[in-house]
Amino acid sequence: MDIEQQLEARLAAAPVVPLIGANDTAIAVETANALNAGGLGIIEVVLRTDKAVDCMEAIAKQTSGLIVGAGTVLTVAQAEEVVARGAQFIVCPGLVDAVAEYCLKQDVPLYAGTMTAGEVQRAYALGLRTVKFFPASLAGGVPMLKALSSVFREMRFMPTGGVTAANLAGFLALPSVIACGGSWLTPADEIEAGNYDAITTLAREAVALASAARV
Repeated sequence: MDIEQQLEARLAAAPVVPLIGANDTAIAVETANALNAGGLGIIEVVLRTDKAVDCMEAIAKQTSGLIVGAGTVLTVAQAEEVVARGAQFIVCPGLVDAVAEYCLKQDVPLYAGTMTAGEVQRAYALGLRTVKFFPASLAGGVPMLKALSSVFREMRFMPTGGVTAANLAGFLALPSVIACGGSWLTPADEIEAGNYDAITTLAREAVALASAARV
């Protein structure tokens, strides 16, 4: 089973991708393990701190059973670096042709950010069939996704940005939504306090909500 098939299988079982924004490798590993204990085995480490790539690499090397990717990837150079250091998939806030072409050539799963019909159509023309929908709440939420899905029937979406436990079910109820990404699963105050049991609880609650939404 290749990485894309592994991702699809994992997302079918638990269609939630938590975001980790750590700047300390030990904390990143602890957080990833806590999420995994709660049933979320796909982790996106966002490149929003100085040590983000180190944190992603540490998770990839020091945990087992997780699929680890890099988010907030802006350039081809960043894509090359994160792949060299263990990223199994890439997430971007927007759609950049060069990054998409690199990922397609290297067979690296990519979730490029889209917000408008024009961006989704461009992604489709490049050969992508799954994209990020970002920022989901500000870009029109569920109604916008319904409209895009009716036109781009082959496309699947991963809404991220403003997704919470309160609106998760609404997004996941859409057949075109493969999963949702969210930072509500890794609250900074709980992580700073070392309360990793709270992270595991949030993960379990998200899995339960997702399961109910997909029945």
